[in-house]
Amino acid sequence: MNKVLYTLLLLALLASCQRNGKGFFKSAVQVKDTTLFAQFGFGSCQLQAAQLPLLQKADSMQLDFFVYLGDNIYSDTYKLSVLDSNYQVLAKNPDFQLLKKTTPLYAVWDDHDYGFNDSGRHYPLKKESKELFVKFWDIPSHSNRMGHDGIYGSEYLTYGDRTLQIILLDTRTFRDDLVLNKPPQKGFKNDYIPNQNPDSTFLGKAQWKWLEQELKQKADLRIIASSNQFSHEYNGWESWTNVPREQQKFVDLIAKTQANGVIFLSGDVHWGEISKMPTDVTYPLYDVTSSGITETWPNTEPNRYRIGDVIPQNNIGRIQFFYNEKDPTIVMELIDIHGVVNRHQIKLSEISFQ
Repeated sequence: MNKVLYTLLLLALLASCQRNGKGFFKSAVQVKDTTLFAQFGFGSCQLQAAQLPLLQKADSMQLDFFVYLGDNIYSDTYKLSVLDSNYQVLAKNPDFQLLKKTTPLYAVWDDHDYGFNDSGRHYPLKKESKELFVKFWDIPSHSNRMGHDGIYGSEYLTYGDRTLQIILLDTRTFRDDLVLNKPPQKGFKNDYIPNQNPDSTFLGKAQWKWLEQELKQKADLRIIASSNQFSHEYNGWESWTNVPREQQKFVDLIAKTQANGVIFLSGDVHWGEISKMPTDVTYPLYDVTSSGITETWPNTEPNRYRIGDVIPQNNIGRIQFFYNEKDPTIVMELIDIHGVVNRHQIKLSEISFQ
């Protein structure tokens, strides 16, 4: 009788737990896992023949993918044979081979792998350079990066019920020459002053038209790989601030299309930083600059939009997207060989039109 009574009491207890939701079996079904996240890395500015320990570090992170932001090789040449040879050097680099073997790679170019230092639409080998780029990065013939001039295109990845859009810009093929700061003008510094010519372009007419359609597509988080910095303070080096009308055109386009979830990624400058630029017509525009994988610069520049420390040492970047949360957390990080050196966290709602 005691065994029967014990069994009946146990069954009653389990039933009670299931009814009130406090029991093991019920909670195991109800609890929603909010730890799921997407994570991807990015970086720029690497010498193709150098040891690349930061790529080993990226490989150890088990990233969903890695975005190269330009200056992926250093060539500075008007000879295709030199460009091709430098790509082959990188292809044989064991650290690059390690990352490529384990991690999907996306890439845009900047000047040193496009052709020549600070070059734009007047570089005479831009079509041939694209052929080498497409071959090296294994871009298939059916890709939306093909069938037009330049290397711009997009990718879409799905995580749960969230869509991640990757917009890969071409900031070289169509860009007009920048205005040199020669002789040096008061109030400006370094190589360039802002070009106020209304006809001057950064992306070119066709790429602008394509970009507007991309920003109209449904996506929760939009990563814009720009190569050049976007959301920082003018400093006289190459960036969107040198063509302010085009920079404002981009801001206005985000507002016009009501494109939520935009975060810029950039490289080029040989230091790392996270920038947050306010605008009058959109949410704050973040720009995570990771540069360089092997390259550094003797000094950094002031940036009133900077969050946290500037990172002068070699670095890569990482973004984590906790897509399973009701209001997903986005973690932006800069990482050196020892670990995370700058981190900033936001909610997706903070970069959305309310």
